Amino acid sequence: MEFHQGRLIDHVHLRVRDLDASREFYQAVLGALGRRFTHEGEDFFASDELYVDAADRYESRVHLAFQAADHDAVERFYEAGLAHGGRDNGVPGERNYHPGYYACFLLDPDGNNIEAVYHGPTKRSADEIVVEG
Repeated sequence: MEFHQGRLIDHVHLRVRDLDASREFYQAVLGALGRRFTHEGEDFFASDELYVDAADRYESRVHLAFQAADHDAVERFYEAGLAHGGRDNGVPGERNYHPGYYACFLLDPDGNNIEAVYHGPTKRSADEIVVEG
């Protein structure tokens, strides 16, 4: 069996009702995974894959999964999320999606289902790619 991991999702755009609460939540959980914002202003980006801005009249309800480096990163993500406005939606643990699938689930301040997942040991050709225009 072969699993492909990498940049399947180009980006996710979340429109949120409380941008400050979301900024605090995403800074904490992404920081727990060793990631950071790449742009902050009236909105914010993490890499060019996650874009978050304030909703005018529509709000999103999305499932979004972040890759984690190991079990400890999944657990740090979960604790950071709970400490910064997230609500439990599935404690860290093995899931039966495929062998080695270790994940947790949180509801962010807007009720979006946010996951951190470790798929087990893998060999990657690179941690990330750089695209220059």
